[in-house]
Formats: sequence, C-alpha cells, structure tokens
Amino acid sequence: MVVEADGGSRGNPGPAGYGAVVKDAETGAVLAERHEYLGVATNNVAEYSGLLAGLTAAAGLGASTVDVRMDSKLVVEQMSGRWKIKHAALRPLAAQAADLAGRFDRVGYGWIPRAQNSHADRLANLAMDEGTGKVGPAPAPETIAVDRSSPARWTGARGTPTKLFLLRHGQTGMSVDRRYSGRGDVPLTEHGRGQAAAAAKRLAGMPGLIGEDGTPPPIVSSPLTRAMQTAQAVADATGGRVETHPGLIETDFGEWEGMTFAEAAQRDPDLHRRWLGDPSSAPPGGESFDVVYRRVEAALHELLEQYAGRTLVLVSHVTPIKTLLRIGLDAGPSLLFRLHLDLASLSIAEFYPDGNASVRLVNDLSHLS
Repeated sequence: MVVEADGGSRGNPGPAGYGAVVKDAETGAVLAERHEYLGVATNNVAEYSGLLAGLTAAAGLGASTVDVRMDSKLVVEQMSGRWKIKHAALRPLAAQAADLAGRFDRVGYGWIPRAQNSHADRLANLAMDEGTGKVGPAPAPETIAVDRSSPARWTGARGTPTKLFLLRHGQTGMSVDRRYSGRGDVPLTEHGRGQAAAAAKRLAGMPGLIGEDGTPPPIVSSPLTRAMQTAQAVADATGGRVETHPGLIETDFGEWEGMTFAEAAQRDPDLHRRWLGDPSSAPPGGESFDVVYRRVEAALHELLEQYAGRTLVLVSHVTPIKTLLRIGLDAGPSLLFRLHLDLASLSIAEFYPDGNASVRLVNDLSHLS
C-alpha cells in the first residue's frame, strides 16, 4: 500500500491539523482517509501526526509493505535515518512511527513535491478548517513557569502527593518477536533481566525513593512473571518487598495472544481495525481498553488510599501504565494509541488528595544507555 501524509499549521506554532490517505499501490484506489485538528502545534508535529495516522490506517487494513510519500523532507530524512532528530518534541513521535513501521515487513520513505501530495494536503487543511470553525480562533500557546521541585506551586494542588514510579517490565521472548503479550505468563530474557537490573539500580539511587531512615519503598507488581521478576530486581536493589495487585495485570488480548500485529489484522481485519481506534472494542475472547481503564482506575484508588502521601514503585505493562498516565493527565482514550512506552522504561506521576495530579516523567530510558 501507499501512504501519503501531510500536516500543517497556520502560524508556527498555530492552529494545526494533519491529513493522510492510504492507496492501493497497483491501482491507486483510495482505501482510507484520515484527518484531525490538533489544536496549537508546529508544522513538524502536524507532519509526524499525519505519518502516524497513515501508518495506523495501513496496519488496520492489513498491509504488509508500505511506501510512505510526503513533501516534508525533514520527516522523510529523519525516518530514513539519514538526519538526526534534534528537536525533543519530535523524538517521541518519531519513536512511535518507528514502532508502527516495525510491525510491517517493509516500510519505505520517499519525498514528493507538494503538488503530488495534494490529497493529503487537502485533508490537512480540511482538519484545520473544521477545527478553527468549531472553536473560533485558536488560543495562543499557554506558557507555564514550572518549579520542578514542587508541582503544587503551579498546579494549585493541595496536600502531600502519593508519588508513583511506574516501571515497565523488561524484555521477553514475546516482545522480541513483537507479539501480543497479555495474560501469557512468559519470563524475562537474559537481556530483559539486565534491563530490570539497570532500572533497579537507577531507582535505588533516586532521591526520596528510600526514606531518610533507610525505609525501602513499597513495591507493587502485576502478578505476571515478567513483571514480578522486574519488581524483584527493584526489591533486591532497595531492600524492599514485592506485593502484587491484580489490577496491574496486562490487557487480556484473548485469541490474539501470541500473534503479531499483522497476523491479528489478517485474522480479524474489521475488528482489528476498529480496535485500533475504539476503546470499547475487544479482541475475540479478550477485554477492551475501556474495561482495562476501569480496572486500573479501581486499583489506583485502592493504592492511593493504602499508601496516601508515600512514594511507591509500580511494576506493570504497557496498557496499565499508559492508563495511569492517562488518568494523571486527565486525557482521553486517544492517548493509548499515541503514547509509546519502551521496555524497562520509567515514568513518574504524582496524585494529590484534592484530586489533582502531576505527570513528571514519561518513557525515560537513561538507565539503559
């Protein structure tokens, strides 16, 4: 299949939107169109957003190979690996695009003149027209002076927060092959154990994790082996003890368990396509992201009540950690499809007794470098 994508902003940054179209490589027939208003963003963010939407749509259609065509030389050169990604805001978008691309047999990137990208350009402008027409002139970007030592000073949050260090488990054989790994109880690989040890060492040295009197932090893990092994590495490094909570278990992928992205899309093309954008859709015999949200939200409330005002480590999986970050950000379900979390990555969120929250760190991998 061919993906043509574009994005733009009216002002840089300014009201922004993207457009993407998926075509049959042989006939040129249009198979899918996507466009969305992004609010205030830069041209480059909008262009990367168009790429992500196009790749996601192609995956939902069961494509095995994709030729991406864009008039953004920056995106094409960066995704081809020829240019470094210097802007911090683009790195997570590029990482997410690379993760999506890895699910296909092959993805190629090619630059085309804007005139040859008119379909995607038209969709991007349509998105901007719809967005600004609905909400009026887009507001200027908000500038917030952040005191990193105390989020409460600028969020208005009150009380002592419960601080969560959110650690994704290390590598498994399933993650090596990029297979859906939900309730299947697989252990860490040797490399995964090394990742867990590195993350544990990082956590043990982080200020405030271990009490001034040497008291280790509570360590709460998903009951699955890969998470328990990662959590035990943290316990060994901090002197803590691992307990489990069933609410932190990974999504039940049902009959897609053990399949690759492409295999699941080929087996259930319509359902898989809906599932990629609809949190109420569930894999055959599995659970929807809406169900996961309610489960994780209930677990969070229990942990906040049990450990109010303390610092603890939660060791879990992609979807539960994304859900906790979604709750912390008060974001919609689209975050699940837009946020990338690497193996053994660390994120940090604080939850205040008055209902406010502050997300301090997302997908940090500095301990693995």
